[in-house]
Amino acid sequence: METAHKVIQNHSKLQEQHKFQEEHLQEEKQVESPELSSVPCGDNRLVKSVSEGHTSSSSDNASENSSMQRSQSLPQTSTPPLVSGMADYNTSVTPALTEREASRLDKFKQLLAGPNTDLEELRKLSWSGIPKRVRPVAWKLLSGYLPANVDRRESTLKRKRKEYFAFVEQYYDSRNDENHQDTYRQIHIDIPRMSPEVLRLQPKVTEIFERILFIWAIRHPASGYVQGINDLVTPFFVVFVCEYIEEEEVENFDVSSLPEEVLQNIEADSYWCMSKLLDGIQDNYTFAQPGIQKKVKMLEELVSRIDEQVHRHLDQHEVKYLQFAFRWMNNLLMREVPLHCTIRLWDTYQSEPEGFSHFHLYVCAAFLVRWRKEILEEKDFQELLIFLQNLPTVHWGNEEISVLLAEAYRLKFAFADAPNHYKK
Repeated sequence: METAHKVIQNHSKLQEQHKFQEEHLQEEKQVESPELSSVPCGDNRLVKSVSEGHTSSSSDNASENSSMQRSQSLPQTSTPPLVSGMADYNTSVTPALTEREASRLDKFKQLLAGPNTDLEELRKLSWSGIPKRVRPVAWKLLSGYLPANVDRRESTLKRKRKEYFAFVEQYYDSRNDENHQDTYRQIHIDIPRMSPEVLRLQPKVTEIFERILFIWAIRHPASGYVQGINDLVTPFFVVFVCEYIEEEEVENFDVSSLPEEVLQNIEADSYWCMSKLLDGIQDNYTFAQPGIQKKVKMLEELVSRIDEQVHRHLDQHEVKYLQFAFRWMNNLLMREVPLHCTIRLWDTYQSEPEGFSHFHLYVCAAFLVRWRKEILEEKDFQELLIFLQNLPTVHWGNEEISVLLAEAYRLKFAFADAPNHYKK
């Protein structure tokens, strides 16, 4: 709880600092060049994140195909980074953060260096974010894929990777069989809709994702493949690619340049970690997706207690929570924030008990209330829905995610012993 308060206090101080600096710079510019004050600077349009609804029309597919063709002729530098840092305005605090992050990295290394990793300590340390260099092994430990005992890890990886490719050999050739072709076709359709674009345009990545998703669907007949599961592979894949490359940014990296053995390791590890995640939220993807229906209802009841004004405003304008929050639950907010923010979110989710199911609910509540000012200003059903389905998070970074998580933790803490907050 103390950590949550500190994050919010630090965020407020930074906001005040930035505001003071901006005002000071503006005063200097006015003194030095008063004649420039009337010149417009920049684009005043609201920047919104690119988000997809959980339903797609045939026209969407056509536009996607044309946009993919156009993007192949565009320089890749125009695409936002996959796992890169925050926007340029955060560079002013880099020196202080570098020292702190170096200290945190040392703590992680010391913890991971022992013969038996203390998983409880790892969860505590990981809650506030995991340094990129140790994130692959930390995620494998937190997900339960790797054992805490260091001596058993190599044999476990070897066995699990061999087991995954035995599944591939056993099942993958059946993808064109009559009873499996609908599943494979849907996977094949959904992968080009994934975010980020640069990743999905690589044929090697498409091939790997198709295998992972098809094998998972065949081995989990209770749910099979459902739209949304395709997005859940991406964070694991990107994090595990980073284990083998030196580049700070992954968006321009050609995955096919990695050795075949390395690609197989990344594929198998991504499959098993995604499977561990889905084990905890599988009712989200069984017939009629009852888990999501239940969570959206719980979110509605929670928000009605947290911020009655926002809840009443949505109700008065006939905006149903299912119309915007279905995707929040189905894709775990992956379509609402940039990928590097999702990866940071998942550091915490994997550190929390039932992070992807229970704690995610509080994150969604904090996320909705975060936009209360903009929501209350909208007086039209259509404009409200468009805003909620295209929230302006494209420039979000670790600072915004840290504040969001701190708010979610505070909500969870406040209601931990009051389960009746779900009931009016």
